[in-house]
Amino acid sequence: MGNSSGAGGNARSGSILHVDMDAFFVSVEQLRRPELRGLPLAVGGPGTRGVVASASYEARSFGVHSAMPAVQARRLCPEIVFLPGDHELYSEVSDRIMVILRSFTPLVEPLSVDEAFLDVSGAHDSPVAIGHLIRRQVRDDEGINCAVGVAAVKFLAKLGSKLAKPEPTPQGPTGGVGVFEVPVGEERAFLAPRPVSDIWGVGPATLAHLSRIGISTIGELAEYPLDRLAAVVGNAHSRHLHDLANAVDPRPVVPNTAPKSMSREQTFSRDLHTHEDLGAAIVALSDSVASRLRAAELAGRTVTLKIRFGDFNTITRSHTLTSPVDSGVVLAREAKRLLEAVDVASGVRLIGVGVSELEDPGQRQLSLEDASAPSWHDVDRAVDRIRGRFGTEAIQTGGTADERPRGVGWTRPN
Repeated sequence: MGNSSGAGGNARSGSILHVDMDAFFVSVEQLRRPELRGLPLAVGGPGTRGVVASASYEARSFGVHSAMPAVQARRLCPEIVFLPGDHELYSEVSDRIMVILRSFTPLVEPLSVDEAFLDVSGAHDSPVAIGHLIRRQVRDDEGINCAVGVAAVKFLAKLGSKLAKPEPTPQGPTGGVGVFEVPVGEERAFLAPRPVSDIWGVGPATLAHLSRIGISTIGELAEYPLDRLAAVVGNAHSRHLHDLANAVDPRPVVPNTAPKSMSREQTFSRDLHTHEDLGAAIVALSDSVASRLRAAELAGRTVTLKIRFGDFNTITRSHTLTSPVDSGVVLAREAKRLLEAVDVASGVRLIGVGVSELEDPGQRQLSLEDASAPSWHDVDRAVDRIRGRFGTEAIQTGGTADERPRGVGWTRPN
């Protein structure tokens, strides 16, 4: 049941697809550095505080996985190569992949940069055939492999994409059907023998509760009396688990709307204690956020600075501007002003820059100075073009965001 290597598919296929990129961050890095192929790789911070954001299949064969502390990853795989990551590049590739997905259906709901749900109920081809077409086009256009799950409901489609992926080995990924279908009418039979850990919302704590009452498979959970289950995991959670165990998941695919905010954060390998050191990080983060804003054709009014101290106490400070901005120079300037009012002598572990109240940048009102001066917009767009051609590291931001060329304004001209 479920395997699909051809393009035909079951006549009663569900119309929900879950498309998930294979080791997305690592795959993007290997595209621009082919010499890394075949090596155990991880994208993430290599220091004592770092975590693995993405691992290659070669690294996964040693037990390395995302969200694992870097120290543990090195213990499991001493030969692992850590890469710092380039989230601007990943976002750019993700945006292009989402365009590919929307060419098959307007009903696309991104879950993150590397996965999305699609509803293809109105398409001419069968859902399984569309799954294979998506895999082929993403691979041909972007060089990225992806897995597709096909089912009548979201939960099963996501589980299907997991089962469609290859297995990790020290020599790289092997096997994998690419597209995995759970046929309509066979959902409960498919789920029954699977472990309850396959259900969304079953983490270690819930798994322990279920184990204590003798539940280890989804089939056992589906048959367990709901009132008795509620006594163990609570009313709301019990209904959620019981529904999914019985393949009940009424959530539709909801196309995404414009984001409400954009932000970037950086965790330091050691605590920073001066405004000067933190200011350099703010410049880089602001440049990254601004680049994403421009790529999405958005600008924001409210700038937020997030600071997490060494003792994990976290604060935020915000300031709302009179006009929306998409310039890294302006974001850095405002974030630095917010930083000046904060005592950082005790040490800062993490800093973040965010922008909210997003809108169409063409709606902003110019001051007389802005109307008569060249704009940072022209410089930013030139930088965007260069980075789009040569990579995000082709041009780096400087550490003096408060300094700008004489006569250069920062808001976009009409």
